[in-house]
Amino acid sequence: MRTTMTKLREAEDAYRRLRTALGEADVLLPSLRVDLSSCADHLTEPLLDLGRCNLATAERLIAALAEEG
Repeated sequence: MRTTMTKLREAEDAYRRLRTALGEADVLLPSLRVDLSSCADHLTEPLLDLGRCNLATAERLIAALAEEG
């Protein structure tokens, strides 16, 4: 079983990689964060909270995803 600290490190690593990838696509999700409670619960996988974004950010995210597809 993974410890809370291991799950937190995994989530923080994913957070950094996602933030970097989004930044390279010129997308900023200002509310992006690690969901700390998911790291502490032994029954759940670590989660990232993508938060809210405005419509302009949503359009940039749509465009970035369309380029990949």
